[in-house]
Amino acid sequence: MSQFAAGRPWNPYIAGALAGLLMVFSVYATGKYFGASTTYVRSAGMVERALDADHVEGNAYFAKEKPIIDWQWMFVAGIVVGSLGAASLSRTFKVQAVPDRWAGRFGPSPGRRYAAAFAGGIVAMFGARLADGCPSGHGLSGTLQLAASGYVALACFFLGGLVVARILYGGRA
Repeated sequence: MSQFAAGRPWNPYIAGALAGLLMVFSVYATGKYFGASTTYVRSAGMVERALDADHVEGNAYFAKEKPIIDWQWMFVAGIVVGSLGAASLSRTFKVQAVPDRWAGRFGPSPGRRYAAAFAGGIVAMFGARLADGCPSGHGLSGTLQLAASGYVALACFFLGGLVVARILYGGRA
């Protein structure tokens, strides 16, 4: 059966290999490793600059991390476009306010789902900023550089995901 048969998700081994090749190409072509969490802070700075430019100019953090569209911002935009392309290519794309698994466990309320996703995003971004990087920065880029901290971070991300899924879905995930 073809990788792109109707409604069949991507093979995780193929997707992982392609992500690895993309990482190698990125480092070769630009000298940059994957990372995404700084993009969200810079985007917030761009929004804030539109509302109060003086505050952004006087902010010590934004003196170091300029709120601009750069390679990393384009990387994050590429994640969105690439995800849409991959889901469309495999014909698994669908718009869904509440995923089936979530609805089965917590009910069909979009408000509850959006609130949980928003709270989870806050916790994830706080952790990424506290750790000075996100899972793609520490896990993927760190392991590519054969850094012990990258392997520890990647193992912790997976372990944390398994624990949270178990707590949320009670073994039904």
